[in-house]
Amino acid sequence: MLPELSHEEILHYSRHLLIPEVGLEGQRKLKNSSALIVGTGGLGSPVALYLAAAGVGRIGLVDYDVVEPSNLQRQVIHGTSTVGKLKVDSAKEKLQDLNPDIQIDIYNEPFTSANAMRIAKDYDVLIDGTDNFPTRYLTNDVCVFLGKPNIYGSIFRFDGQLSVFYAKEGPCYRCLFPEPPPPGLIPSCAEGGVLGILPGTIGTLQATEALKVLLGIGEPMIGKLLLYNALDMSFDFVNLKKNPKCRVCGPNADIKELIDYEEFCGVPGHDHEDGSAGAGLDISALDLKNRLSPAGNSKLILLDVREPHELQISALPNAINIPLGQLAARLAELDSADDMVIFCKAGTRSARALELLVSAGFKKVKNLKGGINAWAMDVDQSLPIY
Repeated sequence: MLPELSHEEILHYSRHLLIPEVGLEGQRKLKNSSALIVGTGGLGSPVALYLAAAGVGRIGLVDYDVVEPSNLQRQVIHGTSTVGKLKVDSAKEKLQDLNPDIQIDIYNEPFTSANAMRIAKDYDVLIDGTDNFPTRYLTNDVCVFLGKPNIYGSIFRFDGQLSVFYAKEGPCYRCLFPEPPPPGLIPSCAEGGVLGILPGTIGTLQATEALKVLLGIGEPMIGKLLLYNALDMSFDFVNLKKNPKCRVCGPNADIKELIDYEEFCGVPGHDHEDGSAGAGLDISALDLKNRLSPAGNSKLILLDVREPHELQISALPNAINIPLGQLAARLAELDSADDMVIFCKAGTRSARALELLVSAGFKKVKNLKGGINAWAMDVDQSLPIY
């Protein structure tokens, strides 16, 4: 039996009640429904806000990060007053203020193979607000195994994607992408950037699809992929079909349980830039400062592998700029006999550059751990951190 609405709730949802496709029964159905949002960042922010405002009775939030100033350009559920707080606590506070009549469950933990089934099993739909491939494949497989719809969205710079992957009625994410891209091929938003409004556009569309699925109205994006470009305001649609060879939802599927998704994708299950190339391969900003000082008496080559437009934000004197994407083709411009320190924004791209140089025979190379941001924090506070 569907729950009744209080007089206060009827007033809150009055504009919904006037829509024949929703009405009183539909609003009661939403009150009786639940949605798990994996990630409370750029995509999760608008999804959570609009599902809470719409009256989805139980909303789960999974995240283990804290609010940082750089989040606020796009993660609109958070604010300056919650910088430093856990994202799930910050988001819950905002949602409870928006709608105190719904239940907010928070999971301050990474979404992993060890806990995903436990967390997801009691929710009607899962909404993918992730920023990395391991968690994206994990979310898909959980939905297939539990028979739940996966409301998918992804963003990068000016481009977004949207679909509803529901193996009972159409393809799953693995039908479209059986294998992840090679590690490092596709930059993360932390490396390549994202227009702050873009996650609002895609996240709001995800919330729309979630409400359609929960209400059983309209035509959800099952078997269709939306491709959106903000620069030319284009919406293109691609029809999708189930892949009969899909390893998870196909008739001969061989993946029957959750796997190690970081190993499968070859990348960590987060979008953070850890800034390290590994033991023995890093140099700290303070050690680099000492090496560059007159007393250090070191002839070091500084190699900046950031994009040229990033040099307008911050730069180190006398550094050579060869963007990571051009490095393999421009190795002849470097001397393998030189002592060299490679850096980028936060150390992630430079770690990949170091790997490339070492494989090409360079032996005297180090990665600036934490990148130029670490230099700005520990050595030269006149430089901005971005």
